[in-house]
Amino acid sequence: MPGIAELALAGAPIAGGALLGLAAGTFKGPDIRGTIKQDIELLALLPPEQVERRAELQRVIDMRVDDLITSVDKNREIRELAASYEGNWRDIVVFVCALLFTVVWWNVSHTRSNWMVMFVVLILLTLIAGAYAARGVLRGVATYLHSRRAAAQ
Repeated sequence: MPGIAELALAGAPIAGGALLGLAAGTFKGPDIRGTIKQDIELLALLPPEQVERRAELQRVIDMRVDDLITSVDKNREIRELAASYEGNWRDIVVFVCALLFTVVWWNVSHTRSNWMVMFVVLILLTLIAGAYAARGVLRGVATYLHSRRAAAQ
């Protein structure tokens, strides 16, 4: 059983990185809409004779609503940018780095407890990065050929 324990311990950094990635993807920011609702309720509770406080609270509410509108517009831009992504030179750099690190890892002592787990992860990373790099290169070649055909006509 020590072999399984060593394997589990060797995979801990990889599992930790995966969990960190999952946590980052599910992170929720503050509930701005709820805060605005609470501020509006508080504004309704303030007596009408507290004109200065009511004006300041209304100013804060207006700022939060403006921030909400700005964040919705920014999120839309980010989604459009992500949907239109076609790959670029960074994909090729990531592929080359993953490939080189895999070669370096091959030369690490194979008796290390985490060698096999890390090597498998590096192979998978290299394959995924290679697929993205190939997709970007193929799209670039297709765009180049299309522009040459259009220029020739």
